[in-house]
Amino acid sequence: MSEESVSRPKPSEVTPDSLLHTGATDDVTPEDLVLSSGRDVTPATLEWARRRLEKEGRAALDTQLP
Repeated sequence: MSEESVSRPKPSEVTPDSLLHTGATDDVTPEDLVLSSGRDVTPATLEWARRRLEKEGRAALDTQLP
């Protein structure tokens, strides 16, 4: 494929870097962990997430994500 055939978005169609983030610097909340596991947010699942975050820290979320 030649470079000429590669289309690039217009600057107005690109999300500015200042709006992009991965969440790597944010604290993981129990709700984040519950939602990433595909479960409903309930008192029981929030407690499960609190315990897991206390034990594993941020790694608890990392194991949920592909």
